[in-house]
Amino acid sequence: MQKDAYTLILEAIDGGVYRPGDRLVEAELAERFGVSRTPVREALQRLETQSMLARDGRSLIVASLDHNQLAELYVVRAELEALAARLAAKHATAEEVKVLSDMVAADRAHLDDPAALSRANRRFHKQIHLASHNRFLVQQLDLVHRSMALLATTSLAAEGRGETALAEHAAIVEAIAAGDAGRAQEALRAHISKAFETRLKLDAGAV
Repeated sequence: MQKDAYTLILEAIDGGVYRPGDRLVEAELAERFGVSRTPVREALQRLETQSMLARDGRSLIVASLDHNQLAELYVVRAELEALAARLAAKHATAEEVKVLSDMVAADRAHLDDPAALSRANRRFHKQIHLASHNRFLVQQLDLVHRSMALLATTSLAAEGRGETALAEHAAIVEAIAAGDAGRAQEALRAHISKAFETRLKLDAGAV
């Protein structure tokens, strides 16, 4: 299925092709993605209404999050992710648990590559969302993770954070595999809290 202009631009932002502060030019995007300017214009308007893009004079740029927005985003993310882990502990199939476990093992290969580890991290969290078997929760988490693309750096770039994060992932999977909803929920909430703490330190130049 051919992707529309909105999806193509969103994926480019999510993949770091366009970073916070980068200017998006209608003609350049149309040429880059091989589509006409009309769907690009409509996609840009849609992304602006979703606060993914911001106005800078007459130009549209990729938005960035200030300190308060970052804090608000992490509060929502922690609660929704914790709920996803709780539901996954109740509803995940044996196959889904196996996929999560395999992801943790495979992701160790990316410890020296923060960008690859960040992509692997998103896949891991998405798998937990799907294992919750709640389509409305998955939709809300998709919105949260879309906003996460507006962060210029990954907390996984901090020294030693990758190793710690994978240990936290393993603890989450262990709780889901055991069907322990309470432990899975708290393990994931603690994981997000630690990621937020690390990001704050990164932004403050403390790590």
